[in-house]
Amino acid sequence: MNFVRFAVRRVAEMAATLLGASFVVFGAMYLAPGNPASFLLSGRSASPEALAAINAQYHLDDPFFVRYLSWLGDIVQGDFGRSITYRTDVSRLLADRLPTTLLLVVMALAVVAVIGLVLGWIAAVRGGGTDSAILVGTTFAVGTPSFVAAVLLQGLVAVNLGWFPSSGSGEGFVDKVWHLTLPAIALALYLIGMLARVTRSAMVEALDSEHVTVARSRGVPESQVIRRHVFRNSLGTVLTTGGLIVSTLLVCTILVETAFSIGGVGQLLELSTTTKDFPTVQAISLIIVALFMTVNLVVDLLLPLVDLRITLGSRSSSV
Repeated sequence: MNFVRFAVRRVAEMAATLLGASFVVFGAMYLAPGNPASFLLSGRSASPEALAAINAQYHLDDPFFVRYLSWLGDIVQGDFGRSITYRTDVSRLLADRLPTTLLLVVMALAVVAVIGLVLGWIAAVRGGGTDSAILVGTTFAVGTPSFVAAVLLQGLVAVNLGWFPSSGSGEGFVDKVWHLTLPAIALALYLIGMLARVTRSAMVEALDSEHVTVARSRGVPESQVIRRHVFRNSLGTVLTTGGLIVSTLLVCTILVETAFSIGGVGQLLELSTTTKDFPTVQAISLIIVALFMTVNLVVDLLLPLVDLRITLGSRSSSV
């Protein structure tokens, strides 16, 4: 029952925060210089009647709070408005592009989880030269931003070696996976270093704990000590870092999608920002915020289950 109350309270807090974020997302676009009407006219002069028709179609003349409440009411019903640039429903644009972005994020997350956890595990358990080599490698990875990795991998692996496509997202699931492999690696490189170092530090700390010493003194096999006592007690820290990693992936995908011309939501956001496409930018920004909050919520709910030392609602259980 305590867990249920905690979950309900966290969901309520998330809803309230999301409501506040929606106000910020909606209002921030109208603080930016320029006007959507000027883009629609493409620099041409227009009669007062034509300008009034544009303002009426996109509700540009309505008071701010009227526009916000109308927009929020449409969002609740799944209507994100109509794109100014593409002259179509934003929901249709997102439906066409969101699967590609989600597949890219999932692929990158899989690469980060597998390689990061394995490297961190090996560095903590073996120590010595292996630990030093992994620390050097992960330091290089952490120091390489996603957009730099994207440019380097695109030039070396895609263009010079021709091992992977240099742009596009492909057609069909298998072809999409093939096209997104290199972008996923570029997106994951920095985060692999982060997860590996966090996993190593958490496991090294657990290795020095008293209960590990007791388990070894009782003759428990080393493999079980590492798996049951060391890695399991490190899961809380690893899971918290995992929440941060997912959130970072959602943001960095914009840069990688643009570099590889993938045509996902990230590239759509970049293009829509340039063209002052208010409805599209607002919809994508709100979705990113909602996904970020959802990840934090999931981490908060899972932490007390994987680490019994964490109490429900404590500060240590949040990202």
